[in-house]
Amino acid sequence: MTETPSPHVIDADTLSGGLKPIRQLILSLGSNLGDREANLQGAVDALRDTPDVVVVEVSPVYETQPVGGPEESGPYLNIVLLADTTLNVDLLLERAQAIEQAFGRERSVPGAPRTLDVDLITYGQKTIETEELTIPHPRAHERAFVLAPWLDIERDAVLPGHGPVSELLAKVGTDGVTKLDIELQ
Repeated sequence: MTETPSPHVIDADTLSGGLKPIRQLILSLGSNLGDREANLQGAVDALRDTPDVVVVEVSPVYETQPVGGPEESGPYLNIVLLADTTLNVDLLLERAQAIEQAFGRERSVPGAPRTLDVDLITYGQKTIETEELTIPHPRAHERAFVLAPWLDIERDAVLPGHGPVSELLAKVGTDGVTKLDIELQ
């Protein structure tokens, strides 16, 4: 695994072996099959129930047109979560995939319709590249369905390696991205 930590953050795990650093993370959640709103709310609840994860903020819900995938794919509901965690990134990925699976996520064709998609966008200021995971998410900078809700909950957000989220969103535009009057708990 290649990890490039922020030069300004001390990783307490390496100092004492017992303390765990708190990392702020951004998660993007989407659903375009079944009861989309219930799927998203269930995922938020499952993340809140996860030990060592504190959900700090949940964005408003957006309806977005699918990016890639089969033509018959219906629109997605998307949200972004801001959370704090002491979980290591491998456990966090495992939890995200377990939540997807609990909601009937089937991994078949890339971009295929899904009951639930949970993507790790950032994990602190770390850069991580493994076979299973790349952080920051490799396509987040070009996805309005990530950038628009993220900007709602963090006006000065910066995507590591890419720049301010507001500038990235201005570059990709918001065609096909509609903010709904739905707030999840």
